[in-house]
Amino acid sequence: MTARTTVMFADLTGSTGVFEALGNEAATQTITGLTNWIGQVCQQHHGRVVKTLGDGVLALFPDGENAIEAVVHMQREHEKRKKARGPAHLMDLQVGLDCGEIVEVDGDCYGDAVNVASRMADLSGGRQIWATDSVTGQVEYPAPGVRFHALGNVTIRGKAQQRKVFRVEWEDLATDMMTLPGYAAPKAPGGGPLAQGLIELTYLDQCQEFPAENLPVHMGRAREAEFVVNDRHVSRLHARIEWRNPTFVLVDLSSFGTSVRFTGAQTVLTLRRDECVLHDSGEIALAPSFDDLMVPTVNFSLAVGPGAKR
Repeated sequence: MTARTTVMFADLTGSTGVFEALGNEAATQTITGLTNWIGQVCQQHHGRVVKTLGDGVLALFPDGENAIEAVVHMQREHEKRKKARGPAHLMDLQVGLDCGEIVEVDGDCYGDAVNVASRMADLSGGRQIWATDSVTGQVEYPAPGVRFHALGNVTIRGKAQQRKVFRVEWEDLATDMMTLPGYAAPKAPGGGPLAQGLIELTYLDQCQEFPAENLPVHMGRAREAEFVVNDRHVSRLHARIEWRNPTFVLVDLSSFGTSVRFTGAQTVLTLRRDECVLHDSGEIALAPSFDDLMVPTVNFSLAVGPGAKR
């Protein structure tokens, strides 16, 4: 029987270290306890566990709103549980969500949405939730402290078309500030910045550092750009990097597009008059893709937090 539903994959990262720290028996009990708890959270939000996969859980939800509520609650409560249990139990959750037609057969489920949700979980990384627009589009009013940050169009292995993907921000930190324009960093009481940040940009032999308070920074071939990339393939003002406390956001301004690839990831995010949140480090192609070796590529590296510096 075919049905349209929201699919969740939740995986525990760092389980190898738990086995090394606790031994096989205790680690197995710990991981089993966690996957059982994940299943309970799903059920509390009208979800249904299809199966557990070692240190992962596959579950189905009737809609995206229930799924988002479940995984946000899951991440927040898991962080509390980690602090209570000590370093030997430190495993992060990475979650992927997609919505589409699935078929259930003999206690398992199949379909494009299952594959995409699994891929979202793989790409997301620890303490993150990645969801396609088919899920976030069902949530008209996110719960307090929850925001959807566009990551752009993501190429998914085995798929001909890219999917628009969002990172679900669940940490209730300065949530009222996270969607304000980035031209002036929000201030804490007393006038100080809520967070400090620094971005380093490198192109060929050119390397510049920009503190958050000096943003936005424009990249392009025009002289008025704060970071000049003098190449005929690049628009005069090709892209802009903003500071939206406490995140760096890349905004495409060009006619043809900008691409982002994070360090250690094979996936390329393609922006066309769109934006995405930058994290850690990676490279920005001032073009629709990295395929052409002549495309100008800017490397970036971020530091965020008190006294941020490289």
